Amino acid sequence: MFLAFLQSLRPKQWTKNLLIFAGILFTRRWSEVEYVANAISGFVVFCALSGVVYVVNDVMDVEQDRLHPKKQKRPIAAGRISPAAAGAGAVTLALISLGAAFFYLPVNFALLSILYLGLVTAYSLKLKHAVVLDILILAVGFVIRALAGIEVIQTDPSNPVEITSYFLLTTLFLALFLATAKRRSELVMMGDGAHSTRKVLREYTREYLDVLLTVAMAGTLFSYALWTTQGKFSRVMEGMNSVGNTYLMVFSMPFVVYGMFRYLWLVMKKGEGGAPETLLLEDIPLLATVVLWMVTVVAVLLRLQ
Repeated sequence: MFLAFLQSLRPKQWTKNLLIFAGILFTRRWSEVEYVANAISGFVVFCALSGVVYVVNDVMDVEQDRLHPKKQKRPIAAGRISPAAAGAGAVTLALISLGAAFFYLPVNFALLSILYLGLVTAYSLKLKHAVVLDILILAVGFVIRALAGIEVIQTDPSNPVEITSYFLLTTLFLALFLATAKRRSELVMMGDGAHSTRKVLREYTREYLDVLLTVAMAGTLFSYALWTTQGKFSRVMEGMNSVGNTYLMVFSMPFVVYGMFRYLWLVMKKGEGGAPETLLLEDIPLLATVVLWMVTVVAVLLRLQ
């Protein structure tokens, strides 16, 4: 039963919480043990909390999941663990995680943890049936992760970590893009029977979701462009002789453009996008783009130190 509960936490989905490390990455504080330890602890807390929400979602949707070709294999839908046992395990894990956040990590991080758990639980219980709001809440969940990754390393009041609005906007629009792509994939895959597994899908059309995808992609690219040219990176080396270094981060832009265009092509041409965490690993050009983007960003950050 323990193995079934662990599978219900969906460990494969925990990659979404890697966003917690964005704070320590872009502030270039990866050489300080305290910050690294806090970031890892924050990642563990959010993995546990996101797992709790997945269990709550599976308990609430057990009947609908049994009608879905893939979701019917989940432990609760398949009957490998009872909804009552899974729910009890989820409550226990939530209390332990939040307790650890309040006792060992900055209070603002703990408050964001509660906000995340409350918001996503409300989504699982009711708000996932609200058209448009369902997508927006998924995106806000990623913004909370991004903020939590910054707050978890706010341990020195004399040396606060700057929160850049461009970073949060980029996170919001990218999450909207991925959430919309997921809804479109579900709508295409299930066809006329889509509403039987997710009621809100009856309110969407493929044409409407295509418009949302375009808007979200444009918002992501525009916000990221502002972040790399007008945000913190453009001011890091002001006052130094090498003026050209003030815009080094902009060289990561081509990878973002290609990655977004590639993902959109996979969604609209191949019908992908239902599982972003899997698609990023299975599509070699997309994976290579992410790796090259990461190498470029780290190289620039090292240069700016």
